[in-house]
Amino acid sequence: MAKSAIIVGAGPVGLMLAGELRLGGADVVVYDRLPAPSGESRGLGFTSRTAEVLDQRGLLERLGDIRWGKQGHYGGIRIDFSLLDESHFGIMGLAQSVTEDMLGRWIDELGVEVRRGHDLTTLTETEDGVVLGFQGPDGYTEATGTYVIGCDGGKSTVRTLAGIDFPGDEATRGMYLADVVGADIRMRPIGERIEGGGMVLSVTLEPGVDRIVIHEPGVRPHHGEGELEFSELADAWQRMTGEDIHGASASWMCALTNATGLAAQYRKGRVFLAGDSAHDHAPLGAQGVSVGLQDAVNLGWKLAAVLGDRAPQSLLDTYHTERHPIGEQLMRDVHSMSMLYLAGEEMEPLRAVVRELVTLPEAARRLAGRVSGLHIKYDMGAGEHPLLGLRLAPHRAVERADGSRTTVAELLHRGRGLLIVTDGDGGPVELAARWADRVDVITGAWADQEAGHHDAPHALLVRPDGHIAWAAPAGGDLEAALTRWFGTPAAV
Repeated sequence: MAKSAIIVGAGPVGLMLAGELRLGGADVVVYDRLPAPSGESRGLGFTSRTAEVLDQRGLLERLGDIRWGKQGHYGGIRIDFSLLDESHFGIMGLAQSVTEDMLGRWIDELGVEVRRGHDLTTLTETEDGVVLGFQGPDGYTEATGTYVIGCDGGKSTVRTLAGIDFPGDEATRGMYLADVVGADIRMRPIGERIEGGGMVLSVTLEPGVDRIVIHEPGVRPHHGEGELEFSELADAWQRMTGEDIHGASASWMCALTNATGLAAQYRKGRVFLAGDSAHDHAPLGAQGVSVGLQDAVNLGWKLAAVLGDRAPQSLLDTYHTERHPIGEQLMRDVHSMSMLYLAGEEMEPLRAVVRELVTLPEAARRLAGRVSGLHIKYDMGAGEHPLLGLRLAPHRAVERADGSRTTVAELLHRGRGLLIVTDGDGGPVELAARWADRVDVITGAWADQEAGHHDAPHALLVRPDGHIAWAAPAGGDLEAALTRWFGTPAAV
């Protein structure tokens, strides 16, 4: 059987993962239970790190005109991002349906097939692969692959059939989301707390269309399909804000709770989980889809390398060890931000303390990094360089010997490893040539003003996901890093 991957779920995470796998040369097919994209958009935008991840593949510009957030916050506590040493602002007001459409067109260009209207019913793991059973337009069909990745949401069928535990917290709060047409609502981009508890948020998506979020204390929304009436939502908005939107309408709306779940394993044998299938919570600051897209970029190049016999099976275990702690932190942050956002006056003393703390640069930087994702640091093993494990900012520029300039983002468009050498040392270049089929080498000099600081090392090895695996000086052994992340060299 030819080696291949099957993705279940054609949302943003599944589509991003499909593209990453195909960039790495893997055979991949995507299945989704819906006959067509839903057009729904629970998430509106991305965090800063996720925007960088898209830029690394040349996808950010495909989203067209985008709006960058002008305010930073942690659970409604404002943070002055403009005082920090780099931008933590994310993208706001971008409908998830737009992102799905862009990613769908991208993977179509890459030759990835999406099979819609297929509802997963069975999953069997064999000695050398997986067998999936689907109920589709033509009845029951089966598909075989080497691995399966569940990107099928918080109620993941893949996760259930694989028997992966999903511990979490039961719902204690409810909220409504809706895209309201013709209401002319003023902007509340980071939300407003209401006296007595609760919160409302409103963001203009396009002229005449506003996304609103309502959390009203004591409200426990319906869970069934089609049970929410617009009049119920409009009543809640009027009680909370005093504004009458009954004359408007909703193009889309849903009721949610704050129940959470985090998969005990992101990998179980030949089964992987990514996105909401791995970590589910109420929408809060685009955290869910942002972390999910980063899951996809972390797993994609690793799985493609193993499928292509360019890396050992042990590389796949680093997906869980690197991303599960991010999921754990996500759950902590969601709980913390939810309490700061949604609790009543009893939380005000703590809010006052947090407001005071965020005036301190280090505290502001720490909280901003947790929201934006720029703080993420993976364990790269031996080495003392301060950049090891962090992402290399995509805007960093390198000037080649011929005077031309390029950015890190442009160099990562192909989804390959990257060695940047800026001190003229030919040793790393000669060594990396043995991995020429999977690692690109560029020599030159740092072209930006930060050159000369501690964050402008002599040489860097960057993984396809943009994280630094080796640095000189004092960054560990280059050959060991190349072997760990890119396998045994094909050329000697």
